[in-house]
Amino acid sequence: MSGQTKLLRIYTDEGAYFGDRKVFEVIASRAREAKLAGATVLMALLGFGRKAQLHTRHVLDDDQSVIIEIVDEESRLRDFIASLSEIPDIGLVTLENIEVLALRETETGKP
Repeated sequence: MSGQTKLLRIYTDEGAYFGDRKVFEVIASRAREAKLAGATVLMALLGFGRKAQLHTRHVLDDDQSVIIEIVDEESRLRDFIASLSEIPDIGLVTLENIEVLALRETETGKP
């Protein structure tokens, strides 16, 4: 990766849907289609946001907080987040400076 590497974080809920798919699945799929450097979806054990509603894992409910982390160049990440404007239930979005210390290759020789 050349340019300024950044970390994009998108906060949403496990129970948020866009059409018939979960919001976090749509975002992760679009990140892959956009050929961004990497994305990870993390489920939070506990969380709350602006409304102070506590989000936890329940047996009969899918109300867990979800964080999507995406790494790439700043301009690509800004373009990507702009392309998500029609998706509801995206909460806080942050963009942070990061320093990539290592980029290991897989067995196929690709990072």
